[in-house]
Amino acid sequence: MKTISVRDLRSKSAQIWRELRQEKDMVVTSKGRPVGVLSYASEANLERTLTSVRRARAMLGLLEMRVRSVKTGRDRLSLQAINAEIGAARRKRAR
Repeated sequence: MKTISVRDLRSKSAQIWRELRQEKDMVVTSKGRPVGVLSYASEANLERTLTSVRRARAMLGLLEMRVRSVKTGRDRLSLQAINAEIGAARRKRAR
């Protein structure tokens, strides 16, 4: 996947927009580190593209929560312990 710097995005934006049509996706970097992704979308597929991106982010978030639960041992909590945690969080929020 092609990468472009934030500086190039500012100074060569017309060229980048043309290339994006062919590349489909580009990684935007700042100081050599990824900070975003440009993804080509047409009027015809904009809503489907946004829905797909949102679903992918949700799946990544879920995966991160699962990994964290295994690392902390919370993946082995009983249903009763889970409900107790939820109750405690709700009581704390209500205060």
